Amino acid sequence: MNFTEAKTLAEKYLMHAYNPYPLVLAEGKGAYLYDTEGKAYLDFLSGIAVNSLGYGHEGVLNAIFTQAAKLMHTSNFFYTEPTLRLAEKLSQLSGLEDGKVFFCNSGAEANETAFKLARLHGKGKGKNKVVACRGSFHGRTMGSLTLTGQSKYHDGFEPLVPNVVHTEFNNVEALAKDLTSDTCALFVECIQGEGGVVPATKEYLKKARELCDQLDILLVIDEVQTGVGRTGTFFAYEGFGVKPDIVTMAKALGGGLPIGAVIASGKAAVFTPGKHGTTFGGNAVAASAALAVLDQVANPEFLADVSAKAELLKSKIPMDHPLVKEVRGIGLMLGIVVTVPPGDVAARALELGLIVGTAGTNAVRLVPPLTVTAEEIQKAADLLVQSLNSFLK
Repeated sequence: MNFTEAKTLAEKYLMHAYNPYPLVLAEGKGAYLYDTEGKAYLDFLSGIAVNSLGYGHEGVLNAIFTQAAKLMHTSNFFYTEPTLRLAEKLSQLSGLEDGKVFFCNSGAEANETAFKLARLHGKGKGKNKVVACRGSFHGRTMGSLTLTGQSKYHDGFEPLVPNVVHTEFNNVEALAKDLTSDTCALFVECIQGEGGVVPATKEYLKKARELCDQLDILLVIDEVQTGVGRTGTFFAYEGFGVKPDIVTMAKALGGGLPIGAVIASGKAAVFTPGKHGTTFGGNAVAASAALAVLDQVANPEFLADVSAKAELLKSKIPMDHPLVKEVRGIGLMLGIVVTVPPGDVAARALELGLIVGTAGTNAVRLVPPLTVTAEEIQKAADLLVQSLNSFLK
């Protein structure tokens, strides 16, 4: 199928919720994608931080094929071993005391689930206010959309869920003012991905933990984009020296299959039968894929390698380039702040065979597969410089 055929079908049958690039992808291998015309693209977007082991990873594929041949789906009326093994592994990796897991299908669903847990936990205590951060992004369902601290995503969907307040990110004084006795939860990202790849400060997250403890507030850390090794630790919060009451995750967990998870400490795991549910959450095939991902990523040597690759990637970004203002982020999640529209840079990079993303209003986003090689990092850096140089002419 060529692009003209794809465009015709899309115009007729798809809702116009996206604005895709003018190509049709056909297959992927390692860190590369290939379109139907045979052109190769070095992928430094990874399906928006999803394909952290690249494309065609043997362990993930074998896990999917093996489980699909045995049992694809039942319902949550029954147990399946992959789901239980995955819950056990995630609880242990989280470090949350008596951690309990709820499986869903996406990051938005995970944050929606955490929202409900927070309200239910605060019931009877006079606590139903939820605080999130300006610049945040937590999803597009009505609850997660309300948590999202960017008004451009709210336009047209008001009124939103009531009693949600947004506090200034990385402002300790504002946080102390906005967390009050009627607050049931604080939602925060270790790195605001969609907000421009802006990391939290250690001071901010530690103060958040301290205030939540003082006021009996649940600290919810959104690890949808930062989790599963992206920052060089399995969860980003490990690098900040804090521990949440609830952590939400998705994206990279399934190696490309849709799966999300919420891990709650014992005191926050307040669901009882009938309070929440999902048809596909904990699907045995997705859980098997996730176990294969964890077999590789939840390994100290692998995570150390991610950190080493991150330092290499940072060193290859030309900080002295006239169009580069700043490089920020942690691990293999970087934002390059540029003085030209980042969407234009991404479009030019695509023409040259490099896939990158954008974040916020002025950042080019790099979230390559965690299995990216040194040679691929060098090639991506060269193509990115070529893309930037094209705006100097």
